[in-house]
Amino acid sequence: MSELAIRVTVNGEPRRWTVAPGDLLLEVLRREGYWGVKKGCETGECGACAVLVDGRPVNSCLMFAAQAAGRKLTTVEGVAQRDRLDAVQAAFLDHGGVQCGYCTPAMILCTEALLARSPRPSEAEVREMLSGVFCRCTGYQKPVEAVLAAAAARASAGTAAPAGPSPARRAPAKRGARR
Repeated sequence: MSELAIRVTVNGEPRRWTVAPGDLLLEVLRREGYWGVKKGCETGECGACAVLVDGRPVNSCLMFAAQAAGRKLTTVEGVAQRDRLDAVQAAFLDHGGVQCGYCTPAMILCTEALLARSPRPSEAEVREMLSGVFCRCTGYQKPVEAVLAAAAARASAGTAAPAGPSPARRAPAKRGARR
């Protein structure tokens, strides 16, 4: 099997990776030290492996690494501003939306994408977005509160979500509403 050299931008930093044609983005990101990308179901159902690809949530367990060539990737490691938590991360902590923490990176990234598209989302929009990330610990109320608080904090501070193309409407996995 031949290997491919690809260039990607991860969390604002240009990277050059050597990947095999069948390498999944999830595995390459973890191999490269991005441990916030979680390995869950490996079938695209749970959403734990979500990363942003050009600002849109994608299940990294379903995307070949070679498909990321030339793209901008954001993992949870790229959300904080230096040593300061992003408003979304702070809201998840302040509102108890982290629970065990396994799905939290995906929820945070999907929230970033939602707020880039809709800076003041309705509760229904938030619940729809969160339904794509399966969480076994919570009834989703605390994460919903965290997302709404983050939106309010950004609005009052006059800051917007990180710039990028208009993200997909929902989180990566297509699931029934789980609240």
